[in-house]
Amino acid sequence: MSSDIVGRGFTFPLQLDKRGGFSLTNERNEIEQAMRIIVMTVQGTRVMRPEFGCRIHELVFAPNNATTHARARRYVIDALKMWEPRATVQDVTVYADSDYDNRMIIEVTFRVKATNDERSLVHPFYLIPEE
Repeated sequence: MSSDIVGRGFTFPLQLDKRGGFSLTNERNEIEQAMRIIVMTVQGTRVMRPEFGCRIHELVFAPNNATTHARARRYVIDALKMWEPRATVQDVTVYADSDYDNRMIIEVTFRVKATNDERSLVHPFYLIPEE
């Protein structure tokens, strides 16, 4: 895959490489890291781009049930379609984590447009339980 199409940037979270410089992404993980940044960014926190991010953070206090999972799925699909033009979202599956009551697992299956390569991304999302 050509880095001209996919691009390169700083790794997320920011790290130093062996030479003491900032670590850069590669063609394999650039899109996955960009998708994580989109999902983890609360809308309204970027001063020059307040629409950037994902509405999933509105669900922090929601119960871990099918309704919340459906809303999370919609928010992730909308955000990735809006902000990641290098990939086509194939499917998003959201379900309760069997190990933690207050965690949802978000699985995104997508296709890289430049290479037609199908990939997946798994992202945990933590909910704050009702007291």
